[in-house]
Order: sequence, then C-alpha cells, then structure tokens
Amino acid sequence: MKYTPEYLAELNLLLQFDLSSSATGIKVHSEASQEMQQAVARLYDKKLCTQPDGGYLTDEGIEVAEHADRILRVLSA
Repeated sequence: MKYTPEYLAELNLLLQFDLSSSATGIKVHSEASQEMQQAVARLYDKKLCTQPDGGYLTDEGIEVAEHADRILRVLSA
C-alpha cells in the first residue's frame, strides 16, 4: 500500500492542528482548495476531527496527528 494524494492531503491537514493544545482547532473555509475541503471531510468521516470543516481533533485524531508529526520529523532529519 502507498500513500495516495488523498492520504497525503489528510496527513498535511492533520499537521495543521496545534498538538500542544487540544483546545486549539482549525477551520477549512469554503475558499480553501477543493483538495483541502475534501480532505477535512474525510477526516471528519473517519472521526478524526469534530466538525466537517475541521473543529478539534478527537482523541484518535490526536494520536494519528502525533504519528504523522513523528513521521515527518524522522523523514526531515
């Protein structure tokens, strides 16, 4: 299995959340790219965030975002 462009968009969006504060969310506005709007909708469908346009990460969303962050840090080293 490989990372598809859709998975990469979701991972990039997860990296936009502030992992140092669970009280900080994001909102993907209607002016955002179609790719980002679709990515946030998929994250919501997967129950990784609380709103179809972003909101806050769920507990599982936080865990997945932390893994995405670790992967990026290792690959960037």
